[in-house]
Amino acid sequence: MMEIITLPYKYNDFSFLSEETMKNHYEILYKGYVNNYNKAFLDLHRARVENDYTNIKALEKNLAFQGAGAVLHQLFFENISPINKSMCDCLINKINEDFGSLEDFKEQFINNITNIEGSGWGILGYSKILDKLIILQVEKHQDQTIWDFVPLLVIDIWEHAYYLDYTTMKKEYISDIFNYINWDIVKERYKKEV
Repeated sequence: MMEIITLPYKYNDFSFLSEETMKNHYEILYKGYVNNYNKAFLDLHRARVENDYTNIKALEKNLAFQGAGAVLHQLFFENISPINKSMCDCLINKINEDFGSLEDFKEQFINNITNIEGSGWGILGYSKILDKLIILQVEKHQDQTIWDFVPLLVIDIWEHAYYLDYTTMKKEYISDIFNYINWDIVKERYKKEV
């Protein structure tokens, strides 16, 4: 079963997001995904025990949806920090190699995820096969992936993550969140893969 992470910061530690936004995001959305992910495992276990697979398609779809939401929210909450964290040389060098420069990466990332149609996720990940950093737009988190793609940096673009504070100014939210990225976590994830 997936455990709910404890946040290493308070809801009101961020100047760019309100305490209400952070609390709703963590208490309702994230915890809801984790609880529903765990329930989906129990539902699948019950189907196996009862040898009743009449609803297997719906059970597996629910597992994918709830699981993706739970994992991506956990990565998102780990990705932000009220304390400014510097990017390590290993990441700067890889970003320069794969995107041209840190500014080019940031510009592509912000514009890429600003253009998500509706809600979703902006993800910087690493592909082992290509040995490249890749930016993905993920609108339906249970559908879109590259199977060797490991998420390193996850930004939540669902409206619950910013709407109370930014309304429709998605690009401003994305630009502001860059000042709160926990690059230490991004580095740890990257170093596990290379």
